[in-house]
Amino acid sequence: MFERLDRLAPDPILGLMAAFRADTDPHKVDLGVGVYRNDQGDTPILQAVRKAEQVVLARQTTKSYVAAAGNPGFNQAMERLVLGADHPALTAGRVRTIEATGGCGALRLGAELIRTASPDSVVHVSTPTWANHIPLLSGCGLKLERYPYFDPSTGGVNFRSMMSTLEKLPARAVVLLHASCHNPTGADLSDEQWRELLALFKSRNLLPFIDMAYQGLGRGIVEDAFGPRLFSAELPEVTIAVSCSKNFGLYRERTGALHVITENVTAADAVLTQLVRIARSIYSMPPDHGAAITYEILDNSGLRELWADEVTAMRGRIQGLRHDVVHQLRLKCPQRDFGFIETQRGMFSYLGITVEQVRALQSRHHVYMTDDSRINIAGLRQDNLEYFAHAVAKVLSA
Repeated sequence: MFERLDRLAPDPILGLMAAFRADTDPHKVDLGVGVYRNDQGDTPILQAVRKAEQVVLARQTTKSYVAAAGNPGFNQAMERLVLGADHPALTAGRVRTIEATGGCGALRLGAELIRTASPDSVVHVSTPTWANHIPLLSGCGLKLERYPYFDPSTGGVNFRSMMSTLEKLPARAVVLLHASCHNPTGADLSDEQWRELLALFKSRNLLPFIDMAYQGLGRGIVEDAFGPRLFSAELPEVTIAVSCSKNFGLYRERTGALHVITENVTAADAVLTQLVRIARSIYSMPPDHGAAITYEILDNSGLRELWADEVTAMRGRIQGLRHDVVHQLRLKCPQRDFGFIETQRGMFSYLGITVEQVRALQSRHHVYMTDDSRINIAGLRQDNLEYFAHAVAKVLSA
């Protein structure tokens, strides 16, 4: 059966990871893989996670299944984290949540739900968007289209072109939006732009599918939820895929959630039954360890405060690195303006160089990034900022 299968090229990110590991140069710099790192180059376990995990393990008496929709305490805690405890959609009973296998699992569950409700739906994604959005959403049979988003000349959002394109979409079209810390560009919508988008979504009867992978790492835990909270309060239907990988550091625990806001309680109950059936057909029952840790943190005031402080520290480190790398780049290559990096948010930015220059950075200077020149700011350290800027200057002047 399998003899005629073709061998596929490795995933670009996974291939980059393998190449970096095989590189023996002591100065090598990994800016490709999208994980948070501290100034020692490690992806740390948060102290709040360590403490919560100890509590969870000490209290645990069984490894039996939790529930098809996941840990109910986790689901409710995530609703309050994303939407706010007193959000009108919550008080009206319009929200249903299913635990997911990370943000990727949440995106796929959302895509499958949309396909179940409307098999001919088209999902419109930003240009550019996170590379894995494409297989996650199209893999279930949904069609994808693009809308303009990033303006490389400014390093910001090309909002007028974005609005012009979305204004032409037919009713019931699905639009994928990044809640904050846009991956791969770091260019975020302002609060006022979210308000303008809301009016457009209302008038055109569009369905927002919001990817929320970095809550707390942009402006703040509350501030990064501005768009999802606004849309969920004002629109009859919203879908939000949430990841706990970055802000809780639970990458390998595959912890996430899908929130679906509907027009009324009856529709919400129907949606949950559909989501449980979809999940049952893919993986049957969700994992619990990461969800149990997250719930313990969010349900314990002391641990929640500790976690919030750690998120603040991660966000501050990223913002500091943005400032410092711009300073180094100005010193090493003053002929090129990289100031946009400092105005962006989250872990990612486009460096704005060619594929040839990206590959020269890797082959000559052992600096690794994806071919589109996306860099993970959190992969930089104080002891390699100058080396990185020097390498970029060398490549630009070649």
